[in-house]
Order: sequence, then structure tokens, then C-alpha cells
Amino acid sequence: MPGTLYIVPTPIGNLSDMTPRAVEVLRSVSLVLAEDTRTSAVLMRHFGITTPMSSHHKFNEHEAAAGVIDRLKAGQDIALISDAGTPGISDPGFLLARECRREDITVVTLPGATAFVPALVSSGLPCDRFVFEGFLAQKKGRASRIDDLKNEPRTIVFYESPLRLARTLRQLAEVFGADREAAVCREISKLHETTHHGTLASLAEHFEAQPARGEIVLIVAGCPEQNTRHTDKYARFKQKHIPNNLENETH
Repeated sequence: MPGTLYIVPTPIGNLSDMTPRAVEVLRSVSLVLAEDTRTSAVLMRHFGITTPMSSHHKFNEHEAAAGVIDRLKAGQDIALISDAGTPGISDPGFLLARECRREDITVVTLPGATAFVPALVSSGLPCDRFVFEGFLAQKKGRASRIDDLKNEPRTIVFYESPLRLARTLRQLAEVFGADREAAVCREISKLHETTHHGTLASLAEHFEAQPARGEIVLIVAGCPEQNTRHTDKYARFKQKHIPNNLENETH
């Protein structure tokens, strides 16, 4: 009988966010696949977890996947973790989960920490409907993707490097409009967690003067509904030419 792949979220800052179930799973599996074994070793030592680890990151996941699948088919349970947060969310994880699905191997994803959810809820921007964009491309396709998103009515969530934050805010302000509301959330769950609210232009100005540090989540309000609603260019013409007998008709 095949084993199970467990996708296990790890804290994005505060180690107290690690769930008892996550610790139990990491202790019980045969192998832990870690994005960076040196980073994960700190977590493992903190919780007294001695399960063997192996590197599984974006540079080797294609080559490593076949070997992992073989071990799962042989009946071993394996856990996948990233440096922080939930694997698969802008971190390795999708490819292995896809291969498990193709091989009819069970994948169990534990609930847990991820940066964009607390950032979105804390932003004060609508969070009933949103789109997660992750990291924008650094070069090819970046400008066209930003242009594609300018009329998106839902709140938009980005991850961004502190080194590129000011540039991204300035680009978004130029395409979306300087007055579009946004929030920059940094260091979620850590000691120096902050959220800055403002317009894209004001936030760009702020972070150009005071460069950001730490992990960044950028939340941008969607395009105002009146700018995206479909309009009927013949509506005025139709209204003027409604027959009198229909105008007075009651139902």
C-alpha cells in the first residue's frame, strides 16, 4: 500500500505558530523534504524532531520527484516543508503534489501558517474576493502582467522583495493610478511586524525614502467597480425610442 505525502506548513516567524499536529507528523514520517535543510534544522532541533531530512527545492525538484514517488509507492510516509509557510504557495510543492495525484498517491495538506492571509485580513481592504499573484516576474512579462491587472475588480495580493518594493509600487501607481489604495505588510508574526496603509503613490514615496526590510506582502485594492462594469452604448437610444404604449404598460 502506498504511503502518504504530508504537506506541512511551518511558522513564518513566530515558532509558537507551529501546530502540535505538524510536530507529530514530522516526527512520525520516514523522511522530511526541506527547501533548505540548514534553515529547517533550526526548527527541527527546537521541537526535538530527529527525522532524516533531504533537500527538495526549486533547483532539484524535477530530478528528485521520481525518487520521492518511488519511496511513497514502497509504503513510506514523507513530509514536505518549506523554509517558512505553506509549501506550494510561492515555494516548491506543486510539482510533487501533481505527480502524487497522477500516481494515485494520497496527499494530505495540514492547515497552518501562510503570510498572505493575515496580511490580507489586516489590510482593511476587501477580502471577501481576492486574487493571489505571488511574485511578479522581474523582467520578461512583468509590464504586460501589470497592465493585465489594472482592471481586476478583486483585491490583489503580491509577494515582493524589499529591494524591489519601491519600484513595484511606482510601477503599479503609473498603471493602476496614483490614488489606488494599498497596504504594505512586512514581517508578519515577527517582532517588528508593521502594516503601512495609503495610496500606491504615497507608499512608493515612503519606501523610496525609507527602504523596506524583511518579508513583504503587498495588498492592492481592486479597480473601482464603476470602471469595470459593462455599459450598453445603446441604452440612451433605447430609452428615447420606447413606444408610449409600453412606457405606460403595467404588469
